[in-house]
Amino acid sequence: MRFLLFKDGSGDSLNYTDPGGSTAQFPITSAGREHGGSYTCRYSDGSGISSEPSDPVQVIVSEPSDPKPSVSLSPSGGVSLGASVTIQCRGPHWGRRFVLKKEGHYLLHKDSDGFEAEFPLSSLRREQGGSYSCSYHRRSEPFTVSYPSDPVELVLRDPSLPRPSISLSPTGVTPPGANVTVRCQGPGWDVRFFLHQAGDLNQPQPMEPAGDGAEFHIRPVGRQHGGSYSCSYRPRAEPFVSSAPSDPVELVVAGEGPGSMSLLPAPLPAGPWQGICIDGTVRARLCPGPSRGVARPGSMDGVTGVPSPWAAAATGDAGQREVPPHPEGELQS
Repeated sequence: MRFLLFKDGSGDSLNYTDPGGSTAQFPITSAGREHGGSYTCRYSDGSGISSEPSDPVQVIVSEPSDPKPSVSLSPSGGVSLGASVTIQCRGPHWGRRFVLKKEGHYLLHKDSDGFEAEFPLSSLRREQGGSYSCSYHRRSEPFTVSYPSDPVELVLRDPSLPRPSISLSPTGVTPPGANVTVRCQGPGWDVRFFLHQAGDLNQPQPMEPAGDGAEFHIRPVGRQHGGSYSCSYRPRAEPFVSSAPSDPVELVVAGEGPGSMSLLPAPLPAGPWQGICIDGTVRARLCPGPSRGVARPGSMDGVTGVPSPWAAAATGDAGQREVPPHPEGELQS
């Protein structure tokens, strides 16, 4: 039996072999752009009559010199069953054809008149959840494509699933270096729990449950761990279907910066007016002062009726003089 290999657009067979069996192989070594295309094969039994061609198979050659595109979802904060989402693919070259794949299998393609293409999906069903990626190629070279983008997961929220709960141990302000446990609790089915930190764009990692909940340990706590946390769960049988997230809980780490709390007393606020400080120095929102009126050293605030916090520090030539504020924008020395 003889097997013949054909490439779409070539006319005659590219190669043939007599394997002495029911299968044949046609190796392509050092694949290049010219090898990309659609291939079929036929066989003959020696009588000169060939079979019908096989179903075609496509050889896609990746072009390593083309940068990978990016893929994103809009909205990105979670989509419910029955809602709509747009998958956005963006590349570095103008006017390319973008190819959308799900789990590595071709799904759709679209020609772009710019640097990106959008693939809208509406009335989302459970089976549309999954991992999506995209690539691009010149319209004249459909079998020479870029490497695929990093994947993005489309996880669909099922409103019929009960929401989980979340708690922290210990509670309150946590000093850096301590250990914190985040506990998520949900239904007792066969599920996996996911912990989400607000502002973290990384894909959350699953945690196997122990009973009806799961524990996430943060050891040791750093200031970067401060922030708002929530959790969700997904049934094992449907890894891209999720519950709605729990109510958030705040992890406050002692220190400075977002999501943290200082153990030092807060500085006194600066007053809103400009001029000369009571001690005679130039003032440009750097020295404390009252928001209305002027207080003398050792006097009451004049606004709140409490002792002025800077009175004890007011010394020098100013003495007990009142110094009226200068007009906005005028600084005097």
